[in-house]
Amino acid sequence: MGKNLNEAMKMLEDNQRKIEEENEKKYVRNDIPGPLQGSGQDMVSILQLVQNLMHGEEEDESSQSYRLQNVGEQGHMALLGHSLAAYISVLNRERLRNLTTRILSDTTLWLCRLFRYENGSAYYHEDDREGLLKVCRLVIHSCYEDYTVEGFNVLYNKQPVIYISSAARTGLGQTLCNQLGLPLSCMCRVPCNTMFGSQHQMDVALLDRLIKDDINSGKLPLLLVANAGTPGAGHTDKLGRLKELCEQYKMWLHVEGVNLATLALGYVSSSVLAATKCDSMTLTLGSWLGLPAVPAVTLYRHEDPSLSLAAGLTSSQPVEKLRALPLWLSLQYLGHDGIVERIKHASQLSQRLLENLKNMDFIKTSVEDEFSSPVVVFKFSPELPNIDQMLHAGPASIIQHPITSNERHICDTFNQWLGEQLAQLVPASGVDVVELEDEGTCVRFSPLMTSAVLGTEVQDVDQLVDCLKMKISILTCTLQLREEFEQEVKRTVGLSYIEDLSWPGLGVVRYEYNSDGKNDDKQEKEAEKINTGLLKKLNELESDLTFSLGPEFGGEKNCVYIGTVTEDLDVSELVETIAATGREIEENSRLLENMTEVVRKGIQEAQVQLQKANEERLLEEGLLRQIPVVGSVLNWFSPFQASPKGRTFNLTAGSLESTEPTYVSKAQGTGTTPPPTPTPNRIKQRLPGQKLFKRSLRSSDGFSETSSVSHTDDLEKMEQLSHSVSTVQEQGTVETEKAEQQNEIVQVTNDKTEDLQSDKSQRSGNDCTKVEEQESLR
Repeated sequence: MGKNLNEAMKMLEDNQRKIEEENEKKYVRNDIPGPLQGSGQDMVSILQLVQNLMHGEEEDESSQSYRLQNVGEQGHMALLGHSLAAYISVLNRERLRNLTTRILSDTTLWLCRLFRYENGSAYYHEDDREGLLKVCRLVIHSCYEDYTVEGFNVLYNKQPVIYISSAARTGLGQTLCNQLGLPLSCMCRVPCNTMFGSQHQMDVALLDRLIKDDINSGKLPLLLVANAGTPGAGHTDKLGRLKELCEQYKMWLHVEGVNLATLALGYVSSSVLAATKCDSMTLTLGSWLGLPAVPAVTLYRHEDPSLSLAAGLTSSQPVEKLRALPLWLSLQYLGHDGIVERIKHASQLSQRLLENLKNMDFIKTSVEDEFSSPVVVFKFSPELPNIDQMLHAGPASIIQHPITSNERHICDTFNQWLGEQLAQLVPASGVDVVELEDEGTCVRFSPLMTSAVLGTEVQDVDQLVDCLKMKISILTCTLQLREEFEQEVKRTVGLSYIEDLSWPGLGVVRYEYNSDGKNDDKQEKEAEKINTGLLKKLNELESDLTFSLGPEFGGEKNCVYIGTVTEDLDVSELVETIAATGREIEENSRLLENMTEVVRKGIQEAQVQLQKANEERLLEEGLLRQIPVVGSVLNWFSPFQASPKGRTFNLTAGSLESTEPTYVSKAQGTGTTPPPTPTPNRIKQRLPGQKLFKRSLRSSDGFSETSSVSHTDDLEKMEQLSHSVSTVQEQGTVETEKAEQQNEIVQVTNDKTEDLQSDKSQRSGNDCTKVEEQESLR
């Protein structure tokens, strides 16, 4: 019994184990993601997946492939540093500590010597804002001795204040307050100059007053964030005066910006050179030197290592010190000459563009130094007649009519389009669009941030200048013809001009649909249908204009947006074509809409008329002919001939007509002539190869060169004209003779007709006399 019981229990346990294994297999198949199922994948499949994710559908785009092609050998050294850092991290602790200490000390020393920052320490971080965040914590620990023990209670008694410029990066102050756990009232934004100096520099006098007010309020001025190259325009604050002010109030001065890269050059402007006296600065070497995935560096000076450790600027973990390894390898590969050459090349590119912009009309630049400016900001600034009139009228008119009106909005729109076009046509230039508080929308060229990555060369700058000249002429012509287009549309019946200041083109037009008492929903659908068909018809025309539905978001509905134009545009012909095409589409739409109702009424009317015709035929034939046998016999003895009567519906005229003319003439009638297709009133004859909406422009030089040819053409045209006139005269003579012959024939015919009528009257008179004689004889 014991043996049998053990066997039975074993069978039950095996069955239970099989059930659990099956459930486990089901869990693996259903719940584990596909790439993780099974025993793993090979290296080739994983790399192929990475390649597909990197490129995907954007493989054909030049910008993506261009960035990948410009990862040079120095970039490969930076990528190698990340792999070596992972490999070095598995070394034993003692060897790892010695190696990381050597890498960190070497890199810090090299950077301090390169950028003229003596006796400094370095903190390497991935996020470029993290260095400033750690510096703020260092300053808090330094100014509040009991902060480590009491924490926020110390800050509550004496609130710290951090000062940043109004031209600083967007969201920088809010990020610092959120990460430090401070209220937003601890952040003070200092306005820029409004009267003297650059409008992108911090107002030092106003900053002094703000600091005094905060001290009188019981607050503690903690730190000032200055710019050596603002994020927008690239201007540098007055760092010398700001440093004096910080020393006066015992504040910490932190500097950041793209112009700090010029500290590595032999010649440095005095405004940027003052940054070497600051308490800390942040360097973004990855974009300056074209090094991918290298950390940003914050250089700082502080004497207490314990406070630096408490603030997170230094770490006791050797693995975190390996962040400097990619930069350590790349700096050695480039060397001093390579680093200086890259920064100098970027400065020369900006200077070359700036020299070309000085000689260009309708271009306004916003640079701090015309002789040396790493960042070039420019915009399309047309000569607006309204502004010129106000300036000539005097300052009183400017006060009554401020310049900040629709003209500035239009200029911002055009500059937005200009920046996007330049970035698309010359992607290697790296230009982008920026929004500045005073200048509005501008185009920025910052080669220090883009040239090393994109591989920008002098040829790219020359190409950028050529494209800019071409686009400026187009923008000028478009801006000049906008008002003419608006007036022409307002004068045209059936069209409405839609004012859209955010559209960088000739204008926006809408074809108004005549509702005829329809509800709003149906009217809107019909208007959308007509304007969509109008857009399709306009795009089918042979012209250089671009017609679209407008921007994807924020545009007007049921409108046709017209893009930029050139100076040879015939605005009146364009507007007439739009109106005529819209009327044609509307008439076709109305015809299709009314066709069903017209056909239905025509069928009903035909049925009624055919029923009446049947009743009339019964009355004419008589009742006897309707009897089956009698009617057949009667029809055999006396056949009844009746003309077949039917009805035909003319779709063109929309009327019901009889079929008698068809049976008489033994042919199908053409009916009413359909209405002609609407066409513009002005039909301009085009030359071979000339596209629509083009005016023929002829300059004096071109006319002098082709004077002989044009004279010969005029002679040939005169001969053709004289020949055609003579031909018309001959045809007129022939037609006159034919008319005279026809008149003679008509006259003869009339005479013969009168003779026949007289003969008939005589014959009828004779017949009447004969009848009277016979009656008298009877």
